[in-house]
Amino acid sequence: MNESEKPKIEVPKLALSRIEAAHALGISPATLDRLVVRKLLCPSRATRRPLFAVREIERFLKATTPLADWSL
Repeated sequence: MNESEKPKIEVPKLALSRIEAAHALGISPATLDRLVVRKLLCPSRATRRPLFAVREIERFLKATTPLADWSL
């Protein structure tokens, strides 16, 4: 089996770039930067550029949304 015949494995994204995170939240990158400065969102600095964990984005949304909107 050569490279083109190998089945592709879909790996879910665990973190988003600054632009991807802003797009996912429906805000501008500048607004995302302001949320970071206000310590409302905390990016990982594991790499040279900030990465926003999907779980961190979900935590931010839950923390800033009234409880009535989060029915489980």
